[in-house]
Amino acid sequence: MANQFTDQSDLLIGGEWKAASNGTYEIINPATEEVVALAPNASREDGFAAAAAARAAQPAWEALGFEKRSALLLKAAEAIRARSKELLPLVIAETGATARVGSQMQVPVTADRFERYAKDPRAVLQTPLLPAATMASPLAPGGLIGGMVNRQPVGVAACITSYNFPLVNMAGKVAPALAAGNSVVIKPAPQDPLAVIELVRILDEVGFPEGVVNLVVGEGADAAAALVDSVDVDMVSFTGSTEVGSRIMEASGKTMKRLLLELGGKGAALVLEDADVKAAIGCIQSVWAFHSGQICTAPTRAVVHRSLVDQVVEGLKMVAPYLKVGDPTSMETIVGPVISAAQRARIEAHIASAAGEGGEVVVGGTRPDFERGFYVNPTLIVGTNDMTVAREEIFGPVITLIPFDDEEEGIAIANDTPFGLYDYVFSKDGATAFRVAKRLKAGHVGINTAQRNHDAPFGGFKMSGVGRDGGDYGLLAYSEPQAIIWTT
Repeated sequence: MANQFTDQSDLLIGGEWKAASNGTYEIINPATEEVVALAPNASREDGFAAAAAARAAQPAWEALGFEKRSALLLKAAEAIRARSKELLPLVIAETGATARVGSQMQVPVTADRFERYAKDPRAVLQTPLLPAATMASPLAPGGLIGGMVNRQPVGVAACITSYNFPLVNMAGKVAPALAAGNSVVIKPAPQDPLAVIELVRILDEVGFPEGVVNLVVGEGADAAAALVDSVDVDMVSFTGSTEVGSRIMEASGKTMKRLLLELGGKGAALVLEDADVKAAIGCIQSVWAFHSGQICTAPTRAVVHRSLVDQVVEGLKMVAPYLKVGDPTSMETIVGPVISAAQRARIEAHIASAAGEGGEVVVGGTRPDFERGFYVNPTLIVGTNDMTVAREEIFGPVITLIPFDDEEEGIAIANDTPFGLYDYVFSKDGATAFRVAKRLKAGHVGINTAQRNHDAPFGGFKMSGVGRDGGDYGLLAYSEPQAIIWTT
């Protein structure tokens, strides 16, 4: 059977589309197990070449000025929107994202992020300091000393993303990096790079100067490892697993790279005794309904006051049958496949481990009866926070429910995890919810909602990563503060 989409064999290095050194490899549709298309397979040498090209192009891009950089970012946003009908089927085919998620959260948000960073960045990148009256010293005469913080671009940013939201995650890195005056090397996840390749073609077509935007794609780790090792790369921005992030941090120390690491999560939805149970269930079921649980911010641990456990369990049991599992191209489908056979096997192994650790599977735990596709039914496991399914990030449609008896125990359970990315608190008392939220060791806390504020700083505590981006924080992440001081 012919591939569904156009095969890709080229990388973009220094303004030239050239064949990847290691040929091509197959991208598999998670829903059909058919080949979507071929993707270029870069070598370590390709990674070094892309980094060198970005290094050569960066000074001129920085000197170009924010007006011209902003104009190109805005053109990119317009071009992405114009191509959305082409990009959406490709995103669905290679990621398994449902049509609902793809049409609302994948392609449109990608364009929005380029438009967001087309705004004048000077209010963030150039900030005044209050004058300071300073006594004379052996160092210098006294006086009223003024100053400002001028944020310079880091230089060359390697942008490496995960497979769950390939376009959106990449836009969230590339757009602020370019706006701040950096050049970039784009390295998408190996499982689904095709839409990102099309994104890079759009950036090339709208007129970004040669070498400012570079692309390497690879089935293995060689190209990404080259970017981490290259002396031409000043910063690594990575979204993915904590295991890989730890290796990047260790390797980057050799060249003192700046790091933005958005890593794993094991979010707790802390349901207090006075919570609105319906609202809490609405949030918790998003583990099933939103991209099959393949999202680091998902509330995968439902930490529920014991008096409400039966209500929450029964509510989730009622929800599960209405979440249609199946063909992601259908607007009626709520739960699509997970990314690969290997990931499905990993999820199933976690579910199987729960019984031996005292857990009870009360919803799902099986595959749907489909001939093809990497599907896992929505699953709910009741148990303790000591179970493996409660300790490790699963990245699938699996919720672990953990009872608690009082507020202190609930907070302790929520914080008893190596991760600290995104937690949630449910209480009808706003003051109580706010007080509890401040005690949770997580970079984000949602109070009575799973909604996001995209201008908020995004990142995690503990093993969930280093640094923050999002909104103005994205500009800060891809720039270095330089203090400039003068006498008045």
